[in-house]
Amino acid sequence: MSVTMWFDPACPFTWRTSRWLRSQAESRGEQVTWRLMSLAVLNEGREVPEQFREGHRQGARALRVLAAAQEHGGSRAVGDLYTELGTRRHDEGGQYDGKTIAEALAAAGLPAELAAAADDESRDQAVRASHEEGQARVGQESGTPVVAFGDHPGFFGPILSAVPTGEDAARLYDGVAALAGVTVFSELKRARA
Repeated sequence: MSVTMWFDPACPFTWRTSRWLRSQAESRGEQVTWRLMSLAVLNEGREVPEQFREGHRQGARALRVLAAAQEHGGSRAVGDLYTELGTRRHDEGGQYDGKTIAEALAAAGLPAELAAAADDESRDQAVRASHEEGQARVGQESGTPVVAFGDHPGFFGPILSAVPTGEDAARLYDGVAALAGVTVFSELKRARA
């Protein structure tokens, strides 16, 4: 079964979900189709607390470069670049500055020229279009990540407080994939650990 994930590269919860999803899909011989979404677009017209504004600004820069990577090499290039960007940001505590973007592009085997997209606001349209596609798959406004299995409706989540491993990771994947196929399923939620 194919799986698609819409993500904002600034979100640490989404990063954890992406690592779990990529690992599980690859272990089953499946590919993840990586799509872009934006928490800044999601929160347009709302008062965003100061502590999140810099993340939105940096996320927009990363999203533009990811959109350029999509244009250059498709979903695989997006997934590879997201891995390199996310590792530097979420695992190593970096920022989406010029140095980090250049290092991530090089590590992903992508052209250095794509870094110029970080400040190219014309790329925002591609991000917005992908974001809206993900929201349409959920059927209502939702946060990041959005995950869709096959042609089934997408959903917000799963949100992970840590990256599951071993049997937990496999059970979660099987459970989420099974829920995706139940069209009357709508929502599960509990407190974050």
